[in-house]
Amino acid sequence: MTISKGEMMVAEISHLDEKGSGRAEVWRKNELGNPKKLKLTIPMTLPGEKVRVTVDQPERKRRKAMPDVIVEAHEDRTAPLCPHFDKCGGCVWQHWSYSAQLNEKTKHVQHAIHAQGFDPKLVKETMGMGEPWRYRNKMEFTFSPEGALGLHEQGNFRKIISLETCLIAGEEMVEAAMEVAEWVKVHQLKGYNKDLHEGLLRHLMVRQSFATGEIMLAVFATESPQDHQEAVRDLAERIEQKFPQVKSLLWLENTNWADRTQAEKSHILAGRDYIHDEMDGYKFRLWFDTFFQTNPTQAQKLVDLAIGMGKPQKTERMIDLFCGVGTFSLPFASKVGKLAGIEIVETSIESAKRNAEDNGISNTEFLAKDARKGIDQVLESFGHPELLLLDPPRSGAGGKVMRRIGRSKPERIVYVSCNPDTFATDIKELEPFGYQLKMVQPVDLFPHTVHVECVALLELQ
Repeated sequence: MTISKGEMMVAEISHLDEKGSGRAEVWRKNELGNPKKLKLTIPMTLPGEKVRVTVDQPERKRRKAMPDVIVEAHEDRTAPLCPHFDKCGGCVWQHWSYSAQLNEKTKHVQHAIHAQGFDPKLVKETMGMGEPWRYRNKMEFTFSPEGALGLHEQGNFRKIISLETCLIAGEEMVEAAMEVAEWVKVHQLKGYNKDLHEGLLRHLMVRQSFATGEIMLAVFATESPQDHQEAVRDLAERIEQKFPQVKSLLWLENTNWADRTQAEKSHILAGRDYIHDEMDGYKFRLWFDTFFQTNPTQAQKLVDLAIGMGKPQKTERMIDLFCGVGTFSLPFASKVGKLAGIEIVETSIESAKRNAEDNGISNTEFLAKDARKGIDQVLESFGHPELLLLDPPRSGAGGKVMRRIGRSKPERIVYVSCNPDTFATDIKELEPFGYQLKMVQPVDLFPHTVHVECVALLELQ
């Protein structure tokens, strides 16, 4: 039977894609009466489910369709708690029980390393959270051209979903954000239009230390606060009166066309330009552009796992590659003889140095270098390390860096990854140098999303 435009049909979900959406295949007849496969992407569905969808333009090979009705539901399907789930792109798995999410993440890591020839039995069950809500200590909201504050619509970066709440962010963070949203309405301020490149307000960053309670609010705008003195003064008064825990209220000018939370000029409206945070007993200063783990509860588990696997010794030298502001460097430094942190972002290195000083740590050196050049410089300064830790971005370290690590011959390598696929291809590069994968422990830092972190140990044989 030929599928016509807008006709309803039932599809069975075969698997989930890398974004967490269901995938299905159906057959139709083309204009010549020959069978032709139609591949469907159906968000908010689960493997094995049968769903009724309305197919738009089925003559194409691939289409995205929202589920009209779940005909046969997965046994682990659950009711989403967030009222914005069906539209907001922040979470994609609230309709799946948390235990099932963890199982899926374990399988993802297993499949990734198995594809590179490693034993999937080396992967342990994913470590989840006792309470998988309100776990984020940082959120970046976006203003719509009309001035509404929210997050991007799922799969559509042109549309902003106005939010009343967010269940993965801390309650005080959301309350402060909603106060900013109300301030925008009162003063009838316009948001930034990405197509026309006009408008005032672009983003609102909210970050809070779960350890100290301090909050940072950063408004990203295209103009100076001097051009909106009355409104800016009112914002500062509102925040100071209602949210004494806000220790940093910033106005950040950004006229760049790129849709990123960056700043050309920074203005302190109240407080200071950073907040204090703590992890594993160590103090950190966080600026608006400081990278810091966004789930402090699970990040502590990452640190504990890394230390447990690495078994640092006081007599040893260590390299922390992609060290950032020293999240892993500081806890490890107290357990090794000497530590060198390498990071290409100079502001992060300056923060790492300051954080080490604030915590009374003196056996570290931090280099603002790319990974390969940084390793070479460290090898010249204190020789081959017994222990190396790397925590690269989602794109991974890359073959050249991994081969450079292999040639440096550390006895033990601890790899902290936020992308199982690039992790697997990276560690494959170490096999010719005599390294053996000993264990992989996935950790869920982002419940209700597809993302999974893992900590792995490799040893030189």
